[in-house]
Amino acid sequence: MSGSLARRRLLTASAALGGAALLSPLGTAQAAAGGARWPTQFPLPNGFRPEGIAIGDSPHAYFGSLGDGSVYRASLATGRGSVVLRGLGGSTVGLKTDDRGRLFLAGGLSRQIRVADPRGGRHLAVYDVPGAQMVNDVVLRPGIAWFTDSYRAVLYGVPLGRHGELPAARDLVVRPLTGDWVQGDDFAANGIERTPDGRALIVADTVAAGGSLMRVDPRTGVARRIDVGALKLPDADGLLLRERLLYVVQQRQSAIDVLRLNESATHGRFVTRLTDPRFRIPTTAAAWRDRIYLPNARFDVEPVPTTEYDAVAVRGVED
Repeated sequence: MSGSLARRRLLTASAALGGAALLSPLGTAQAAAGGARWPTQFPLPNGFRPEGIAIGDSPHAYFGSLGDGSVYRASLATGRGSVVLRGLGGSTVGLKTDDRGRLFLAGGLSRQIRVADPRGGRHLAVYDVPGAQMVNDVVLRPGIAWFTDSYRAVLYGVPLGRHGELPAARDLVVRPLTGDWVQGDDFAANGIERTPDGRALIVADTVAAGGSLMRVDPRTGVARRIDVGALKLPDADGLLLRERLLYVVQQRQSAIDVLRLNESATHGRFVTRLTDPRFRIPTTAAAWRDRIYLPNARFDVEPVPTTEYDAVAVRGVED
């Protein structure tokens, strides 16, 4: 979930991004995750190329691979894990798990949306999305999963039946983004979340006004820029909402900017910036209790089968 043409080449395994941006010394709070005995850093498989992370209702994290689309499951208590889903050859970028334990997977440049059962290690549905270019991230709302496309000003919806039934491909929703949305000539949409009141979506637009958050009405696709003052979010990647606190992973800056939103997410104010010397271009975030977990994507090195990857945990901000 990067914001440059170099990232697109990386996702097709032909090149890596350049070096990470320097951290701003302003408004920085060093993040620490002390307290519990569970590990605050644990390895992921060499060569795995992690990007997305999802944590459900048990202390286990799922990580998607940019390399082949596989999913790795790790215990937060021990840090140990294994591959629970073999990929289909394309990437897995963003992912989320629902209350049935299913994984909703954004397929990146494969232009696919996939739904999988990690317990059985099988794909339940694979949707080839017509016109898609890069299916990037996903958020679950009651009755529907919404996905971003970084190279098109649209959202894709996977509507669910009354009992969670998956739809036929013909029933997928394509919602054009309008209003304040700015697509530009390259990468724009990245992370996606819901608003605190649950009525709308928050989508990172890395182009608009130097990097913005948009409040999107899922019924119409109309986007309105969230007023966050002078804060710029050009490297906004994964978004994580906890109560009214929004964690914005500024990927290439190896930092997390934390904002406090109003209920409808029309306004927000900067709270703090979290950094950590263990951050090596983290991309996305998920929470368990008072910890925020992030995979280090290491986009500053060229990926090879022996490249080492890991995940780290930092303490969340008190609301």
